[in-house]
Amino acid sequence: MTSAPTAMTLTDTEVLRDALGLLKDREQVAERLLDSSARHSFDPDTELDWDAPLEEGKWFWPPELVSLYDTPLWRRMSPEQQQDLSRHEAASLASLGIWFEIILMQLLVRHIYDKPVTSAHVRYALTEIADECRHSKMFARMIQKGGAPAYPVSRLNHNLARILKTVSTTPGSFACTLLGEEILDWMQRLTFPDERVQTLVRGVTRIHVVEEARHVRYAREELRRQMVTAPRWEQELTRISSGEAARVFSVAFVNPDVYTNVGLDRREAIAQVKASGHRREVMQNGARRLTDFLDEIGVLRGVGRRLWRSSGLLA
Repeated sequence: MTSAPTAMTLTDTEVLRDALGLLKDREQVAERLLDSSARHSFDPDTELDWDAPLEEGKWFWPPELVSLYDTPLWRRMSPEQQQDLSRHEAASLASLGIWFEIILMQLLVRHIYDKPVTSAHVRYALTEIADECRHSKMFARMIQKGGAPAYPVSRLNHNLARILKTVSTTPGSFACTLLGEEILDWMQRLTFPDERVQTLVRGVTRIHVVEEARHVRYAREELRRQMVTAPRWEQELTRISSGEAARVFSVAFVNPDVYTNVGLDRREAIAQVKASGHRREVMQNGARRLTDFLDEIGVLRGVGRRLWRSSGLLA
């Protein structure tokens, strides 16, 4: 008598290889990530001291990562105005992070909808969704503590994301996930050890870096798998959609209202950020680990590569 078939698909069991080598077993990867989650997860409500006063004279974001750093306008600003801009940009980035994580949670739910509910792969996705819920609440609380307003993305980008959540393919979803996670992760790795920065902000970024490392691993492994197994049309759509997402993300990275709210001429500030070699280098450095990875697994090709170049994230 033959045994009953399992709930696994062919791509769960067959040996897969891409330019980076053999792909790891999906369930083994998820089990390791679940073990790491059990050992290194945080509750921001109790882990951080939300009642402690903010520290006078400290930054909310490392000055070198503030969009106007080393521009003529920056050099005309007082130290107090520079630090105030860092406060507003931290709030803008946290707002962007919340927007992005809400999108990510919906994409993850879509990803696991048809998968075996008892698999480690699905259990880890649910664990990641719980992480992202905590992160979004943590970012919102940090915005409120800093006293700057929340900075929603433009109505256009808000509605473009609504379309993305509806039509995104699985590899497209994971490519966009990495776009949102890896650049901010690079910046936060520079932030949490920086003693010039507010202790609360350093604590927030430390928690996010530790937990996001697992999310990046999960997304990278799954994107590799998808780019090997997806039909050609889906691979090509992923190249184009990720390039367009990079273009949107680079524009939305800092809300231009931050300049108005610290008393700067908005048009002059935007023009100087666009012309800033330092800012371009920061964004490309932040994206380099990701773009190198996407290039190796075949995402940065054709029209998609041109879109990535136009975003300014790919040198």
